[in-house]
Amino acid sequence: MVRYVVLTEFTEKGAQSIKQSTSRAHAFARAAAKSGVTIENHFWTLGRYDGVLILSGQKEEQVIHCLALLSAAGFVRTESLRAFSDEEFDAITGA
Repeated sequence: MVRYVVLTEFTEKGAQSIKQSTSRAHAFARAAAKSGVTIENHFWTLGRYDGVLILSGQKEEQVIHCLALLSAAGFVRTESLRAFSDEEFDAITGA
């Protein structure tokens, strides 16, 4: 299982259609599910970023494909961070 934390910022296009943001998010979650990706959480935020997504999937390629589709829609810019559970991090560091 791979997991990503994704920070989002509205583009001008996204800001202009902010009222449809939640419906677009639900549509994205449905499309992601069809690709085998789970949206674990989706939050709208105040501050530097406009939103935070937590996505997971069996294969990294699945998650990256969904992120590419999200960016291609043009409503948000993303910054993606690969995330690890404590068990995964211990395995990486040999702890």
